Amino acid sequence: MKSEKCLSISIFNFSLFVLHFSLYTDIVMDKDVIIKYEGVDLDRDGNNILSDINISINEGEFIYLIGKVGSGKSTFLKSLYYEIPIEKGHGRIFDYELESIKKKQIPFLRRKVGIVFQDFQLLIDRTAAKNLEFVLRATGWKNKDLIDIRIGEVLTQVGMQNKGYKMPHELSGGEQQRIVIARALLNSPEIILADEPTGNLDPETGNQIVQLLHTISEGNTAVIMSTHNYAVVQKYPGRIIKCEDGHLKDVKMGNQIQSQNH
Repeated sequence: MKSEKCLSISIFNFSLFVLHFSLYTDIVMDKDVIIKYEGVDLDRDGNNILSDINISINEGEFIYLIGKVGSGKSTFLKSLYYEIPIEKGHGRIFDYELESIKKKQIPFLRRKVGIVFQDFQLLIDRTAAKNLEFVLRATGWKNKDLIDIRIGEVLTQVGMQNKGYKMPHELSGGEQQRIVIARALLNSPEIILADEPTGNLDPETGNQIVQLLHTISEGNTAVIMSTHNYAVVQKYPGRIIKCEDGHLKDVKMGNQIQSQNH
């Protein structure tokens, strides 16, 4: 009888735990969702590029966006900072409803998104540090001491603390890409969008850049990286979303990666 009573209590306690955990999981999952698309269509120049997008992305996720050239990867990325509006469906990024977002809200949305370009887009007439200062001042920073502190923080974060004085042409491709990542981090974004960040880099340097982006995502910043570098995807696993036949879908590693050129 005693053992049966203990078993009943254990089952009851376990049931309470499961109920509590389920409620907690629901709350956390809802709280953590920073991007949610439901039935979204995206067009460019009057042509439908992606249809019926249904996707949720949580804070801190590392996501590879794969697919052939012209499959819609850039279109999807651009929709996340409202360079391309949604044509149909419901889209929410942070607390912004994309189908009803006001023009004056767009700069505030974009301030929460850091962008890493494949071709760097650094200003060639000023040093790396001055490139970063330009962005801070353009986004409302005024105090020189605070600006210098923030520049030092992001340069250290990307391992470039001793290179801020250099001009862009004095930096290697990998070093320039690190400065671009530092620039994307300046305003403490909740999402980093990296468009083919390893495309112009040698394999070793490309690996270092992906490692850096993974480290950033571990700090609770979501990273969405479009890439054709499938060796990197296999070496540094993350969630994989594929653009194919006008749709986005989650895929597993295996055959999807191996057959991507077919």
